[in-house]
Amino acid sequence: MRKRGSIHKRVLQLIGAQAILLAATFAWADAEPNHVRDVKVRTTDVESGAAEIEVVGTSAPTFNVRIENGGKRLVVDISNSDVVGVKEAITNAVGVVGGVMTQAFKTDAGRMTRLSINLNKHAAYRVRAEGTSLKVTLTPAATTAPAASTAKDVEAQGAGSELVDVRYERAKAPCTSGCDRIVISTTEMPAYSLSTSPSGRVRLELKKTTLAKPLAKTLDVSQGKGVVKSVSTFFDEKSETTFVEIDKGAESPSQGTVSVDGKDIVWSFDGALAKNAPKPNVRKSVTVARENDGGGGPKVETSILGDDPKIEVATGSEAAGFTATLNAQARGYSGRRIDLDLKDADIHNILRLLADVGRVNIVTADDVSGNVTIRMRNVPWDQALDVVLQAKGLGMVRSGNLIRVAPLATLQKERELRLAAAKQEYELTPLETRLIPVSYAQAEELQARAKDLLSPRGSIAVDERTNVLIARDISGNLNNIEELVRSLDTQTPQVLVEARIVEATSRYLRDVGIQWGGDVTFSSATGNPTGIAFPSRITSSGGNYDQQTNSRGLSPFQGNVPQPNFAVNLPAATGTGQGGALGFSLGSIDNNLNIGLRLSAAEASGLLRIVSSPRILTLDNRDARISQGTLIPFAQISAQGVQTTFQEAKLQLLVRPHVTADGSVSMHVKINRDEPDFNQTSPRGDPTILKREAETDLLVMDGHTAVIGGIFTRNTGRNLDQVPFFGDIPILGVLFQRRRASDTRNELVIFITPRIVNRAEALGR
Repeated sequence: MRKRGSIHKRVLQLIGAQAILLAATFAWADAEPNHVRDVKVRTTDVESGAAEIEVVGTSAPTFNVRIENGGKRLVVDISNSDVVGVKEAITNAVGVVGGVMTQAFKTDAGRMTRLSINLNKHAAYRVRAEGTSLKVTLTPAATTAPAASTAKDVEAQGAGSELVDVRYERAKAPCTSGCDRIVISTTEMPAYSLSTSPSGRVRLELKKTTLAKPLAKTLDVSQGKGVVKSVSTFFDEKSETTFVEIDKGAESPSQGTVSVDGKDIVWSFDGALAKNAPKPNVRKSVTVARENDGGGGPKVETSILGDDPKIEVATGSEAAGFTATLNAQARGYSGRRIDLDLKDADIHNILRLLADVGRVNIVTADDVSGNVTIRMRNVPWDQALDVVLQAKGLGMVRSGNLIRVAPLATLQKERELRLAAAKQEYELTPLETRLIPVSYAQAEELQARAKDLLSPRGSIAVDERTNVLIARDISGNLNNIEELVRSLDTQTPQVLVEARIVEATSRYLRDVGIQWGGDVTFSSATGNPTGIAFPSRITSSGGNYDQQTNSRGLSPFQGNVPQPNFAVNLPAATGTGQGGALGFSLGSIDNNLNIGLRLSAAEASGLLRIVSSPRILTLDNRDARISQGTLIPFAQISAQGVQTTFQEAKLQLLVRPHVTADGSVSMHVKINRDEPDFNQTSPRGDPTILKREAETDLLVMDGHTAVIGGIFTRNTGRNLDQVPFFGDIPILGVLFQRRRASDTRNELVIFITPRIVNRAEALGR
């Protein structure tokens, strides 16, 4: 018993002295870590309050510096390091330094030592590495300077260096910290400082550092879609300083975090900062109502921690102003990390310790008692508080920095009393009647949506003549219904859809033919008999002719020769508007021998382009159709006789658009272009229908043009007509041949462009 009493006495002494119990952490990485052996704090100027903190290690440190808590805390992280024999907390105030806490962590990247330096007032700092030591110099900042500029200068020891490379790196998604990195490579580590240029850009000054002319340029990195927009590098000969300026845009107020990695300076920017910027072209979400446990009073959120993490929030007085969490198990912890090692400690003393660490006020009920044994390392204090309360069956109600701790049964009873009072107040609340006009939507459509927000005592009706909702309920629910109607009763987006159907046709045709023949006579009448008994008379003539054979040009005296006596009749298709022909006629004086020759040739080429541009304006999620064309009559013979039907040949655009939340347009589109073809007809003379059709679903940005379809066809042909055997004779074979060549190309492309006409009104921007 005496031994246990001495242990309790030691615990109480430690708590009364406001000492934080921290355990030293020993961890070893694959590479030899930097062992932090000592942390010293000393005053450099008593009058101004300037101070210097020296961190003594075993190797050259790689560090990262950042400002927290509005400039009242400086955090220095030393990577690949651990703590050996260092005083965990320095609570004595030295100048501007209010206290220093040293902690060792294990992270996914390895070991890390963190120095949390609390400042009594705003100060400017310089961090420099000297051998195996890291020195942090702090001087009071001007009282008129803004908080964001209280820690601008960061210097590392070095001189006479040269900048050899500046590159931009963007981490892949998902990324929440250090997404944008500017890596600055130098020959030697220079002295550097952070500042702001006159134009408002954040600037890194590399002192005594030269810059090659090819590197003096501006690098546009806006395509990286990060915080950094551009990186500019230039050299000032007067001060022998190289400047690296960053244009981050207006969405990121941070100056970034500068760390040293060997001879590289890594300037990191938190990519999560850009998430707070307003997103253009996105329809905003609106919270219309939040469900309340009772009527009348305002909602107060409270967190009751225990075995059941799903206890709902409580409702009470507006003056109480309590805030808490619906689900304690899913809660995130952001408190200061501590180490605790206590055995059989009184719950009241533990709560006092956690109140001191978290700088909050804790009020404990009389029926809270018991002892707790704790062994925790590197745990946020608020998480430790939750675990202790759950272990003892306790809950808490928090308001600002005031926390009241009581048993769960007590808090549950208080919650039930508040619910009963709220329910009674709700039942006694008088009802109101409110007229809510509807401008763009139909009141009947919104009536069904608003019914879900009514209380059991409420009702809602519609006046069709004035398109007004008549709602009767308590005031709070009427406000929610009116907010819902105002959010839904907005202008419906109107979309102008324009389609362009471009059709191009090119045609080439060449036809070369020949016609020749004649007659020859051997007889006594012509004076050239054969001289034999049989045959004493011979007559031969070409016999390839018919009624359609064109023999014009063979005789200058008559248009058509009745019997042109063609031996080879392979003409080209010539005539009015098609090609040409040339005829030759050779004969003897006594007409014993006659030869007729006719050459014909035709060549045609053409280019046709048809552009159709139907367009139509329609509302969001409504079908729209526009068409133009003709009705072609067709005769049908049946038992009832001859009947005439009509077939449509038209240009038509059918579309159903939907405007998305980010301002794009999703569409179901059907386009067809039909036309009659009188060159190809049925046996009764009815024309055929040439059909061109495209149907698809697509997503297009507002005002952009998309190609939704295209058809390309090409028909080529070569024909050869000839007389057998003779047409195969080299050179002379052309006298017995007809050659035809054709090449037809057709291309159809369909474009579509949607435009939101009332974009600003419909999307609520």
